[in-house]
Amino acid sequence: MPPELKHVCDIEVDVGPIRDLGLTPHGRRRIVTIQGGRAHGPRLEAVVIPGGADWQYVRSDGVVELEARYALRTSDGTEIAITNRGLRRAPAAVMERILRGEPVDARNVYFRTVPVFEAPAGPYGWLNQSVFIATAERLSNKVHLSIFEVV
Repeated sequence: MPPELKHVCDIEVDVGPIRDLGLTPHGRRRIVTIQGGRAHGPRLEAVVIPGGADWQYVRSDGVVELEARYALRTSDGTEIAITNRGLRRAPAAVMERILRGEPVDARNVYFRTVPVFEAPAGPYGWLNQSVFIATAERLSNKVHLSIFEVV
């Protein structure tokens, strides 16, 4: 039976400038700070706590591997950690426009992630019990994620 997707929320993550550390044995290492944001949707409402970061490699084939770690705080004060790993790829000219902060049509970019939540026991414990996937879009100073539970 094929899986179904159930929308959890959209997250707007405010990000800082790209820090390019240069070439490493695994590829070009970049770090992008997470400065805040907001999660809103049918199953989760929260703010993004500033202080996380997205650690990226730009591989030799041009694909960006990313691992973002950050936290959310719900209105009742519950903090939920997220580790979000994914891939972003597009034709070289499109990737260059993204790097310059220019708008691009999201249909020209493959950007998918797998968020893993760590929530304390209680009303958000369900986040620890499923697999989630996300579609994503990189904007000039934000990343927009649409998070779905795989059911």
